[in-house]
Amino acid sequence: MSTKVGSNLERVLSEGKFAVTAEVGPPRGPDPQEVIKKAESVKGIADAFNVTDNQTAVVRMSSIAASKILLDAGLEPVMQMVCRDRNRIAMQSDLLGAHSLGLRNCLCLSGDHQVAGAGGKLHGHPNSKNVYDIDSIQLLSVMRGLRDDALQQGGDSIEPAAPFFIGAAWSPLATPIDFRTIRLAKKINAGADFIQTQAVYDLEGFREAMKRAEDAGLTEKVAILPGVILPRSAGMLKYMNAHVPGIEVPQELIDRMTSAPDKEARWEEGFKIAVELINGIKEIPGVKGIHVQAIEAEHLLPELVERAGLLPRP
Repeated sequence: MSTKVGSNLERVLSEGKFAVTAEVGPPRGPDPQEVIKKAESVKGIADAFNVTDNQTAVVRMSSIAASKILLDAGLEPVMQMVCRDRNRIAMQSDLLGAHSLGLRNCLCLSGDHQVAGAGGKLHGHPNSKNVYDIDSIQLLSVMRGLRDDALQQGGDSIEPAAPFFIGAAWSPLATPIDFRTIRLAKKINAGADFIQTQAVYDLEGFREAMKRAEDAGLTEKVAILPGVILPRSAGMLKYMNAHVPGIEVPQELIDRMTSAPDKEARWEEGFKIAVELINGIKEIPGVKGIHVQAIEAEHLLPELVERAGLLPRP
């Protein structure tokens, strides 16, 4: 992989090192200290840190603002941008602004449907309108144009270019299975430099998906970083298995978490499962790194990364 942007994540991957990215969720309020606290808890454990963009359709501090706070705290962010909330004018404006602030990595996503934010203790905005002026594949193409051609999507030039290290998501086990390889190819052709996948719990299913991608010549064109979410309860695994498209959780893992007698034992079993998954993923041909998550519990990630033998980072 040749370097185009000079981001740390790009450098680590271009040098052939096994990359680690982690996820940091912005707060549901304006306090920058909430982001700074998370930054302090995870600093040094990954090569770059994803900053989510109103995940689960819940209003949070903007990904751009939170990414800038992380950057100022000495962490390299991966800003996320979803197609749900902006048209192509607003997207390109935000991308130019993000670049001016020093952000160099961006993950392009469709975004969770707005009804996902309603339920539990949160009201969300289930009646808000989807935008989807362009989809995530088109957004990849827009970003490539800003970087490689110094052109806006409408054809107007910019000066200078706005180069980003461009990422996309992949749900390798979502149905229909065969279509997932085709969609991955479309994202690579549109401009994706790296891929972060939906959380992997079914190692055999993911190994087969990677083999399909390898047979299609895709693993040579892009850096694939499978996702691993640290499980903290059987209920968490059951929920993801039932309600999150593309996540398949083997019953064996649910049973292991269920058999743990108390919270401490469940968390210990969760760490064991996550480390086993990471070690198994590392052995799969075509994998170039890992994307670790501990949803709303980022303080647990340093222990996970250490247990998995992924420290120190380059």
